[in-house]
Amino acid sequence: MMNSKIKKIHWKPGTMVSPVPAAMVSCGNSPEKYNIITIAWTGTTNTTPPMAYVSIRKSRHSHQLISESGEFVINLTNKELAYATDWCGVKSGRDFDKFKEMKLTAVKGEKVSAPIIAEAPINIECKVTQIISLGSHDMFLAEVVHVQASEEFFDIETEKFDFHKSRPIVYSHGSYYEVGKFIGKFGYSVMKKKTAKRLSKK
Repeated sequence: MMNSKIKKIHWKPGTMVSPVPAAMVSCGNSPEKYNIITIAWTGTTNTTPPMAYVSIRKSRHSHQLISESGEFVINLTNKELAYATDWCGVKSGRDFDKFKEMKLTAVKGEKVSAPIIAEAPINIECKVTQIISLGSHDMFLAEVVHVQASEEFFDIETEKFDFHKSRPIVYSHGSYYEVGKFIGKFGYSVMKKKTAKRLSKK
């Protein structure tokens, strides 16, 4: 039974899963076609094989480029890239060379012809396996074929990437936010008190 003190507002159906990544997706299979589109509709879909997706409106320039090449790179963003992330989301690659305008470095991917954004802390190289038409957007379902991580945020000994140190940003209903305070690791709700106390001192 619902707590009678909890009041709910009823809204029409909408995309209320938030916050979401503020990712810069790079695409194009040759330097003259290189482009960047800022994407919020992106995420993980499978573990083995590793798979991800991006959903893009059919009218967007990057939709055509990814449809042609079957490849793209999801570049996770951080506070230092916030301005470029926003700019690449409101300007069209039909009118601007976004790498040049935002002074970003395009480097050909290791396993795909699409470029990575060198300044991004994480670059996830993807190959499209299926295009699903959903309505306003097409979903590009893809296999992750390679990942590059900025060495400055990577701990070689533990082989872990320090996302907090990279200062990632997220998007929520028209606004960007820097990821905040650490709460706990996966499984902390069932962790032994002695272990939790030891970890809290680190």
